[in-house]
Amino acid sequence: MAIERRGILFVVSAPSGAGKTTLCKELVAAIPGVHSSISYTTRKPRPGEVHGRDSYFVDEGAFQDMVQRNDFAESARVYDHFYGTPRQALTDMMEKGLDVLLEIDTQGAMQIKKKFSDGVYIYILPPSIDVLRTRLIQRGDAPEDIQRRMQKARQEILNYREYDYIVRNEDLKQASQELQAILQAERTRTKRVDIGWLERNFITDPTSI
Repeated sequence: MAIERRGILFVVSAPSGAGKTTLCKELVAAIPGVHSSISYTTRKPRPGEVHGRDSYFVDEGAFQDMVQRNDFAESARVYDHFYGTPRQALTDMMEKGLDVLLEIDTQGAMQIKKKFSDGVYIYILPPSIDVLRTRLIQRGDAPEDIQRRMQKARQEILNYREYDYIVRNEDLKQASQELQAILQAERTRTKRVDIGWLERNFITDPTSI
């Protein structure tokens, strides 16, 4: 019989261009029982993105209606667009014992941390600030966007102390292994064990019942 427990919330943040999305996709593909939280956003879909799979793409009016209904566990404006994490979907998955992976910037992560203090907070770093700039250039970002993202990266990295783990993405394979190791270790922490299951199976003397 499996040990029953509530799902764990894994929150992953990183500067734009650090490789967060690639690492998170590999994690979900490699480890059963991990599900990505799908955010709502007012930005347009990028090539290849699908509504309901990658994000829920809505207009600003619909997004603000959800804010007024308190539908989001967190919401924030990032650059020129709004992003929000649906509260009900997040808690429903965790109550079913599913681990949830949430990719989010530091602004949203700090909101989430106030409500989910028992979550696991992981920050992905590039090898250096110069490598980060090179990656943004290589992926074809406009010069003004690169400057804006670099400034935001320096500001966000100052929040590293708020995270439980730091993974340096210099080698993708190594970083992926480290991220998977964090998840596996957190799943087996004593505080996450179903104490009732443990006591029924190992402590309670069946002959005394």
